[in-house]
Amino acid sequence: MSQTDPTPDRSDALKAKGSEAIIPAPWLPCGLPKPVHYRPKIGLIGCGGITPSHLRAYRTAGWEVVAFCSRTAATAEARRDEFYPDARVFTDYHELLALPEVDVVDISLHPGPRVAVIEAALQAGKHVLSQKPFVLDLDEGERLVALAKSCGRQLAVNHNGRWAPYFSFLHQAVRAGCIGQVQSVVMTLNWDHSWIEGTPFEQVQDVVLSDFGIHWFDMAAQFFQGREARSVFAVNAAPADQKIKPPLLGSALVTFDGGVASLHFDAHSRFGARESICLTGSAGTLRAEGAICAAHDVTLFTAEGVAHPVMEGNWFDDGFRGTMGELLSAIEENREPSNTAASALPGLALCFAAVASARCGRPMIPGQVRALPSE
Repeated sequence: MSQTDPTPDRSDALKAKGSEAIIPAPWLPCGLPKPVHYRPKIGLIGCGGITPSHLRAYRTAGWEVVAFCSRTAATAEARRDEFYPDARVFTDYHELLALPEVDVVDISLHPGPRVAVIEAALQAGKHVLSQKPFVLDLDEGERLVALAKSCGRQLAVNHNGRWAPYFSFLHQAVRAGCIGQVQSVVMTLNWDHSWIEGTPFEQVQDVVLSDFGIHWFDMAAQFFQGREARSVFAVNAAPADQKIKPPLLGSALVTFDGGVASLHFDAHSRFGARESICLTGSAGTLRAEGAICAAHDVTLFTAEGVAHPVMEGNWFDDGFRGTMGELLSAIEENREPSNTAASALPGLALCFAAVASARCGRPMIPGQVRALPSE
């Protein structure tokens, strides 16, 4: 380029914009919700492998579980003996729901049998925390939301990832307008998910996009809250040396009004497990890096400078304190919880569309795929 050539140096466009000054991180309401006075008695229906995280969280918070239910009495007894030795044990959930002292039930069953139990619990006058994914059919989900309203009960979903420290900060920063209007979300994860070999999860055809990925589809929906999702295009594949049944590689591209989200999952990565999230907006950028489910190296970039907020806590088990704490706080304050079942439906719509897209090889419109495609 000659000295008189007016063409700009293209390398300038690749340089960082904004101040490099270190600025204080904004204060955001990222703490774990907890009721002030409300101390209900809780019943747990379903005592599977994830429930110790529920119970450790509840015990830490000082919440009382008074009844356990499992089809196998020994399973419920084991959970009771470890966490709440004075609780009662049932093998029929109807008997637990008949207890007048139980005000809130945590239903931690698989999605198929869970729907009937949620319906029975609401009709029995109980507030409900449902395990995720909430439902496998959007129509069914909408019906349960309407039922909860007609029964005057709260129905929330255990989207514990919303209270993982880094997800909570990112979400609250977006809500506070720290980066302006979100325009892109990129989430990339690589880890080894082959532990599911020989478990029921190995039989889930789209285990990465659905069972695991639902947390990240939910957060994509939260980051673009209030903006219509236009399309989802997804793919999945199995590496040549993969030994288990479901494909462990998956990607999805979601278009929203004025934005796009990209999600990539490599669940066959044996080394260097890592999670990376980048949100760009009209007034800034947010980045989170770190271990899977613990991307606690968070940075906020704005015109004023760069902030490095300190993350406190962990997804396991703080996320579980968050979901139940928000439900209990909402009951105490006579308001709708932020993790209400209705709020779970947009993320499910993205997830169902992604699975359908990966099956048929073409983009799908969220909301038009009403149910998770069958195996």
